[in-house]
Amino acid sequence: MKLNEGFLNSMHEAMTLLRTRGVAEATEAIQRALRGESVGAVNETASRDKMPEPVVFPFAKTKEATAHKAREDCLDVEERGHFITLAYANAAGRRQYRLYVPAGGAGEPLPLIVMLHGCTQDADDFAAGTQMNALAERHGCLVAYPVQPQQANPSKCWNWFKPDDQHRERGEPSLIAGITREIISAHNVDPARVYVAGMSAGGAMAAIMIAEYPELYAAVGVHSGLPARCAHNLPSALAAMKGGKHPRNARRVQGDTDLSPRRPMIVFHGDADATVHVANATRLVQRFDARPDAGSERRRVDAGRRACTVSRLVSGDGIDAELWTIHGAGHAWAGGNARGSYTDATGPDASAEMLRFFLDHPQRQ
Repeated sequence: MKLNEGFLNSMHEAMTLLRTRGVAEATEAIQRALRGESVGAVNETASRDKMPEPVVFPFAKTKEATAHKAREDCLDVEERGHFITLAYANAAGRRQYRLYVPAGGAGEPLPLIVMLHGCTQDADDFAAGTQMNALAERHGCLVAYPVQPQQANPSKCWNWFKPDDQHRERGEPSLIAGITREIISAHNVDPARVYVAGMSAGGAMAAIMIAEYPELYAAVGVHSGLPARCAHNLPSALAAMKGGKHPRNARRVQGDTDLSPRRPMIVFHGDADATVHVANATRLVQRFDARPDAGSERRRVDAGRRACTVSRLVSGDGIDAELWTIHGAGHAWAGGNARGSYTDATGPDASAEMLRFFLDHPQRQ
């Protein structure tokens, strides 16, 4: 995306609207900029009921989770285990998090999955939509859900596009890593089976976490997200989300690390996603499959009511990756429960496939 003067003026307009009129009108201004319309091209008094799609983060349109009857096998999951609220603080700030502890987890050390929600979501919403707690109860795992407060981002997005929140022991990565370490020290966690996953902005932050903390996390899951440090401000974030080329200097910042594959990765993305372009999924795994005899595999499968193409890749160092391209799917967690926002129940079951991939890939010594 060429960032001309008109586009930058539209971004300034969006920032002003965010401060003065809220998220909805800021999102509308960003949509006008992406369509190439000039500042003020749409009457500011236009009805908010006619919000254009797609939803765009960092300033995402707020969407309430629609109430639906929960799946029968998930109704009493929180009664069997414990879903508690805790908090962690360091020099970068303070974050609450929710932790699911399965019933009967006092025996052997358990895996830990750190789940990073998307924009406008919170821990309870994300847990309800992904149904990861039910899977954790079945397989004996702990699940942590760090919470991004509105004070840190107006739309509760993880700030994946800000340089201060893209590096080890700085900003939000330091908080997420601190939460992870706190749980490991306080609970019966197997340090070789600690994983991180996320959706949308949370997926982009999960990609940062695996790049910055490969000794802490054994593998990563990214759903509808973006590669680590593919942007350095709001305009470049919007360009990356729309599938534009990543800025040349996005990774050439002080303290940058090698982004070659260091841990296994599983990626899910709908090829009809109008919020985060599916090209970002390909970029997430492009450094895998570097070995000529890797035995990589592509196959088309029918999962739920959607077909998908599954690509299995191996890096030159023997590190595995899977890319699930879900045909016809938009910006939503595949196989999710409608009790949570941004879910698509038509499958595949991204939560189950992520957990399967994670448990197959403990930390390599």
